[in-house]
Parts: sequence; C-alpha cells; structure tokens
Amino acid sequence: MKQIAAVVVTYNRKELLLQCLDRLLNQKGTTCDVLIVDNASTDGTEQAIGQLRNPQVYYRNTGANLGGAGGFNFGMRWAVEAGYDYLWIMDDDTLPSPDALAQLWAAHERLGGNYGFLSSTVLWTDGKECRMNRQKIRKRFFERIELLQFGMVQIEQATFVSLFFSARVVAEEGLPIKEFFIWGDDIEYTRRLSVRSNRDCYLVGKSIVIHQMQNNTGSNIATDVPQRIARYHYAFRNESYTYRKEGWKGIAYYLAKCGLNFVRILRQARNHRFQRCVVLLVGMAQGLIFWPKVEYAVRPESKLNEQEVAVANILSHTEI
Repeated sequence: MKQIAAVVVTYNRKELLLQCLDRLLNQKGTTCDVLIVDNASTDGTEQAIGQLRNPQVYYRNTGANLGGAGGFNFGMRWAVEAGYDYLWIMDDDTLPSPDALAQLWAAHERLGGNYGFLSSTVLWTDGKECRMNRQKIRKRFFERIELLQFGMVQIEQATFVSLFFSARVVAEEGLPIKEFFIWGDDIEYTRRLSVRSNRDCYLVGKSIVIHQMQNNTGSNIATDVPQRIARYHYAFRNESYTYRKEGWKGIAYYLAKCGLNFVRILRQARNHRFQRCVVLLVGMAQGLIFWPKVEYAVRPESKLNEQEVAVANILSHTEI
C-alpha cells in the first residue's frame, strides 16, 4: 500500500482531537500518517500533541483561524506537496471505526483507483445517521448497481467528514477554496469532482465513522439558535458561487433553495425573523460578486513546473 495521510483540521477541541488521533493511530489492516492542522488553538493543543512523541503524527499551526475551508486548503496542500499518495480528511470530532480506512482501501482496489472521491458512512453518537453529513446519491447510480453488493453506491456530494481521494486527483482539480472560510467548502469541492469534472464518486457503506456533534440537527436558518444566525451569510454567499459554476440548472436550484429558506423563516421562525431574512438576502447579494480563485498544489513527481502552476493560479483569478 502506498503512503496515506490523514489530514485533521482542529480548533480549540483538544480532547476531541486526542480521541480522533487514538482511532487513527489504531486502524486495523492499514496504516496512515496523521497531519494535524491547528487553526491557532489556545487550549493547549500544541503542547498535548508534542507530548505524544509519535513518529506518525505531524503538527503545523496555521498562525490564525483560517476556518474549516482554509484549514483543509492548508492541510491538503501540505499532504500533496509532501509526497503522500492518498489523502483521508476529517474534522477533529470524527471517530473512525477500527476498519474505516481498510474499507476505504478495499473500495479503492475494487475500483482500480478510478474514482474522484470515496466517502464513509457518517453516524451520530446514537448510532443513527448524522444529518449534517448526508451524502447526495447520483441519479444514475444504477449504472454501477453491481457495487451495491459491496455496500457502495455512486454519489455526487459529501462532506469533509471522512473523505478519501488520491493526491493525483487533488493536484489536477485544485484545493478547497479557502475564502469560503466556513460552510459549503466541502459541497463545492465534492461537486467540483463529481458534477463539473464528471468523475465517478462513491459512498462506501462499510467504512463507518462517528461524528461527535453536540446535536444531530441539520442546518436551518429558520430554526437555528440566535447565536448562529449571522454565520448563515457564509452559506448563501458560498452556495451562490458553487451553483453558478454549474450553469443555469445550478442557478435555478440555488434560487429555489433561497426562496424555500425565505418561506421557512416566515413560517417557522419564532424569533429574530427580520434578522434571519436580512442575513439570507445579504448573503445572496454578496454571492453576486464572490469569485474566489482555485489554488493548486504540486506533487513532487509532477511534470508541471512551478511556472506552469503559477499560470494556472493566475488563470483561476480570471474566471467570469
């Protein structure tokens, strides 16, 4: 087996991170190095990792809170440029089952490495579906229906909670967009691979992880607590970029989704109704002028030279 890097982004959740690390370092049948990306935690995370003195664990502090999007951009670039062959990425509150990686690798071998990404089954702490991490099944999944016997099904979007892909794919498709900061960076990235680049991507049902979220609820601007309302502007701004990139069908879907959320606010919100509406509308307005670039990482053995990569990064600035 070639080298695998588990990339874990963390921010002020030392105890959860240590639990995640324990699971990663005790995978059965496969091994991986662990690259920890610390978004400038202040809870003693760096000291705790230093005390482990484990040769499989590597740590870097970003120096600032880059958000989840910036953290995964940082970590995936690190893994690709360090020469790892495969990346397995997740949040710090993820608990992989003992054979989670082995099952992903079995799927990799079954597919002959021909896929965009592989996604694990994500459960909540009660053993049921984690609603925040629900994958979207591809409408034409029946084209590979023979894979159902192995617990695999084609999908077109997933989250960054236990996602597996090759460094080659990351080098070709670019990194997550760090300007997203939070919200939707994983949806944009997985749809970039599956929808826009038409790569086959799969849910691997036998690879199971637990996502230790405080509550097993999906995101809903109409019913979320007041303290979280403001951050929804990232959702509507970022999704504007994601679906504009998919043409008129994507734009229609985005507008319909925003309209549905507006109706939900009017019908379901028990408080702060005006604020919720403003956040939605401001996010949509910001999305119209939000055109971040896609950055690229270079594999050590890549035929691309630094000049070619610089040109690719410049061209990504000029999308209209």
